[in-house]
Amino acid sequence: MNQETIIHIEGLRKSFGELQVLRGVNLNIVRGESLVIIGRSGCGKSVLLKHINGLISADAGSVEVFGETWGDIKGKRIAEVRKKIGMLFQSAALLDSLTVEDNVGLGLRESFGIPDKEIGAIVNEKLEMVGMSGTNDLYPSSLSGGMRKRVGLARAIATNPDIVLYDEPTTGLDPITADMINDLILELHDKLDITSISVTHDMIAAYKTAQRMVMLYDGVIEYEGTPDQIKNSGNAIVDQFINGRADGPIRVG
Repeated sequence: MNQETIIHIEGLRKSFGELQVLRGVNLNIVRGESLVIIGRSGCGKSVLLKHINGLISADAGSVEVFGETWGDIKGKRIAEVRKKIGMLFQSAALLDSLTVEDNVGLGLRESFGIPDKEIGAIVNEKLEMVGMSGTNDLYPSSLSGGMRKRVGLARAIATNPDIVLYDEPTTGLDPITADMINDLILELHDKLDITSISVTHDMIAAYKTAQRMVMLYDGVIEYEGTPDQIKNSGNAIVDQFINGRADGPIRVG
């Protein structure tokens, strides 16, 4: 795996009112790896992900992607950088008023100015990659949860990004469908040679898709390592979380 740092996060802090969510996150992500960020619901995983995509501005610290720092990137360059970062939102975030084809092609049309005659071919290619060929004219309301996730993923890879972000990709899915999504994440990571970053509290998904894992706790990175190192960390906070125990150092409630 290439050891080039593609994302550099230093001293990242973010609060919403009096609630401190991120308290000084430091993290390097290298090109081509599959990283999974774990932690309890509400611990700031999705907030961290949205900083990586430049959707949220930091209160302090910095997020550098492709050698450029969010906050310093201006004008048309913002769209150019975002084109390199695809994102699968937790709810898939499909527009119910648009067909599958229009949902997948939306970013290509609205943000990147790709001609309509080219969009259809791109959409068909990406739908085939996620096992959704032939659904172009369907509307999201007719799709199952797993199918919506796949369409959302087709949209995320439509611009041929270097990085794909997954926000709780298996939430709300039955175990079999969730495992299909995990397999798809692995397949696309290898086939497209992308950097994958997932946030989840689903440890089955985390162990299956991660090359490296980090645990976010109390606004900072508590621990990082391979899945095997996470399982045998000897860290009481990590151990309590991965084993799903209410008793332990993590504050419950």
